[in-house]
Amino acid sequence: MSEILPKRMKAVVTTGNGGYDKLVYGDADVPVPGPGEVLIRVLAAGINNTDINTRLGWYSASVTAGTGGLETAQQSEPVAMRDGGWNGATGFPLIQGTDCCGRVVAAGSSDSVNLVGRRILVRPCIQTGGAGAPDMMWMGSDFDGAFAQFVKVPASEAFAIDCGWSDAELATIPCAYGTAENMLQRAGVKMSDRVLVTGASGGVGSAAVQLAKRRGAHVVATTSPSKIDSVRMLGADTVTERGAKAFDALSRHPVDVIIDNVAGDDFGVWMKLLRRGGRYVSSGAIAGPMVHMDWRDIYLNDITLLGCTAWDQRVFPNLISYIEQSEIRPLLARTYPLADIVQAQRDFQKKDFIGNLVLIPPSA
Repeated sequence: MSEILPKRMKAVVTTGNGGYDKLVYGDADVPVPGPGEVLIRVLAAGINNTDINTRLGWYSASVTAGTGGLETAQQSEPVAMRDGGWNGATGFPLIQGTDCCGRVVAAGSSDSVNLVGRRILVRPCIQTGGAGAPDMMWMGSDFDGAFAQFVKVPASEAFAIDCGWSDAELATIPCAYGTAENMLQRAGVKMSDRVLVTGASGGVGSAAVQLAKRRGAHVVATTSPSKIDSVRMLGADTVTERGAKAFDALSRHPVDVIIDNVAGDDFGVWMKLLRRGGRYVSSGAIAGPMVHMDWRDIYLNDITLLGCTAWDQRVFPNLISYIEQSEIRPLLARTYPLADIVQAQRDFQKKDFIGNLVLIPPSA
């Protein structure tokens, strides 16, 4: 028997660029799936830098600070960012939420009915130009996402999954692990590689440690002193304190690949740790987008720089298989009711945890 669906739902609506006051918890219309779409009851929604960056307008070329500094500034002087989203101006009001574990409750066309009733993960990066094209849209940044009781998505982006993980555990996967898997694939990481993962305690960093070890690489990780033991337990072969101490410890043993979403002041330092012919892969700049380096480190050492935003087509199916074959494990730090999103995002910005934070919408 089909589920009787409500007309209204609880959701967090982001009303514009700015501080936490732009996150409004209340009622919204339940979306109606059209042809080729499915409606999903959201069971759990992860929190990511992407959600916060979009709200703050951090992607704007006018922003030069890391997200932490901008969060503080936006509390008193919010500014509309015409280029503050993935693809230019963000269309507010918007329901954010890039990570979604849910259950399909309705299909907009008959070819997707087989998904109804299945627990799924949503692939948040949608390649609008087809496989291999760099054009993409992101759920929660370019269209309404998972910070709600229901969300509609193209049926092609809903991946059924069969495993014993909890809903909250599954919600830690899509953005962080998808980003990390995409970086490793682009860099061609293999068993013989020595891989440096910066910011290894965060969502993407901790995922990259697991996924690089799955490939058999030798993993070197940097993190804060209090998290060294936890990162080592993820499988990293060498873990060191970030900053100058990391450079001193690693400079005698160059690396083949750097997996980085930190950037900031240490960017130029990392370049000096790459062996000739090495690959540097970036998916973000949480420590700040403005960097300083010696360009000779790039061309004299034949270094390849790889920027990663749009995902390769095989990334998400790979992740589903890794989960179902128990080749990776979730890193769920804490859960919060959806109504407590402000506290959850405040805690996220403190970076005092390993892995991911997850929001749980009301069940009815």
